[in-house]
Amino acid sequence: MPRPRKWRKVCGLPESSRFGPLDSTANADNYVIMTVDEYETIRLIDLEGFTQEKCASQMNIARTTVQGIYNEARKKLAESLVNGKVLWIEGGEYRLCDGFGKGCGGGGCRRRRCGKD
Repeated sequence: MPRPRKWRKVCGLPESSRFGPLDSTANADNYVIMTVDEYETIRLIDLEGFTQEKCASQMNIARTTVQGIYNEARKKLAESLVNGKVLWIEGGEYRLCDGFGKGCGGGGCRRRRCGKD
């Protein structure tokens, strides 16, 4: 029996969940779905400048897990940009942090820094 998947800690949901060409309709052939935990790795590593190890600590998962999530997220971003597909951010196996746990209040936690609930 496989080990149960560990929930990934996410410090905030994206303000917008749909991105892409302005003149495009989102049909089954023209969109890519990125999970919220994939979005969080992009945010922490590319925007906040975290290392994969620091990102793993922030999300409360293994570094190798972060590496896999990050690689999938980058592929989805590239597919959306290169092929002109709509990028939707939804779903995934995550839990929102409360703003007070391990890693919260540092450079990566949007809930604490921005005063969000």
